[in-house]
Amino acid sequence: MKKSLIVAMSVLGLSVLADPAPGVKVALELKPGPDNPRNSEGAFVQLKDGRIMFAYSRYYGNSSHDHATADIAARYSSDKGATWTDKDEIIVKNHGGMNVMSVSLLRLQSGEIALFYLLKNSTKDCRPVLRRSFDEGKTWSEPTMCITDDVGYYVLNNDRVIQLKDGRLLFAVSLHGFDAGDKFDNMGVVMTYSSDDNGKTWRRGKSVLSVVAPSGKKYAAQEPGVVELKDGSVLLWIRTNADSQFMSRSTDRGETWSAPQPSWLRSPLSPASIKRLPTGDLLAVWNDHESRPEMKTHHPDQHKWANGWRSPLAAALSGDDGQTWHGVKLIEDDPEGWFCYIAIQPVDDGTVLLGYCAYCGLGHSRIVKVPVDWFYGR
Repeated sequence: MKKSLIVAMSVLGLSVLADPAPGVKVALELKPGPDNPRNSEGAFVQLKDGRIMFAYSRYYGNSSHDHATADIAARYSSDKGATWTDKDEIIVKNHGGMNVMSVSLLRLQSGEIALFYLLKNSTKDCRPVLRRSFDEGKTWSEPTMCITDDVGYYVLNNDRVIQLKDGRLLFAVSLHGFDAGDKFDNMGVVMTYSSDDNGKTWRRGKSVLSVVAPSGKKYAAQEPGVVELKDGSVLLWIRTNADSQFMSRSTDRGETWSAPQPSWLRSPLSPASIKRLPTGDLLAVWNDHESRPEMKTHHPDQHKWANGWRSPLAAALSGDDGQTWHGVKLIEDDPEGWFCYIAIQPVDDGTVLLGYCAYCGLGHSRIVKVPVDWFYGR
């Protein structure tokens, strides 16, 4: 479709959805609608009866702003993610001063399901909380605050909490500030929190990470994530406005971290997601601006600090735990898309589910089902 027509339809408020790459099957479109201006930042978990749950931030009211009202809703699939239920089930009602949003789901080694999300009370108090389910998501415990040593605006992205092989729970957050006029300080610093008692108590790591150029210029350090490596060390990545995802490593279970360095994953100020596939390789999904340099041009409809479009959406593999990446494949290539906040779920039928924001800013999310072989070009 010609860009001029796409723009005209966008102005009229009409959704124009391009198909993803051949071989990538769209399984669910979570479109905004009346009293539901945004569906975003979700995560998957497989239930013991074989179903898959996808939980996400479901905004209600008239605003899709990050600080607007939102619950946490869920959809379910009984066929390994090929089709999904057609009605939202609210699993956590809004109990924040602003909202509850940005979901991580994790099957704990102890058997229960952990649900993490941000409890956003104000621009001075946004912190992750944990609820547990002992009955496969039918009911949830009361929330446990994960950050109790400080009150601030902490960002834990969706699908970000991990459990190390030794049982330690670990996540990375970015800490930001707002001035008196609620203007966002988008530089931020990154730190980690861990729990050795199955999430009952949490402790901050020793490192506070910033992204600084050799010249001394400070860049944004936002929306980090972590993944455990084969040797027991942990890889941490950071969204920046320095034209790539920056990466750091820990060899002491997330206590201390190396200085963040630029990586091969070139990108705008947009989050990446990384998980291990059943093949043993790491899968990264991000907005690849190396293969599409024209996308670095600022899009007039995006935030002025975004330094480029959040398109295309690409995937790459690493067989050496993030030292090198190869086999870039474009999942979505529509320049009018807004592809970000990716959840990754390998499925036992040889496919991977991806859930991500796709259109209408952050309003419209999409779930796709991708054969693992597709990432390898087979």
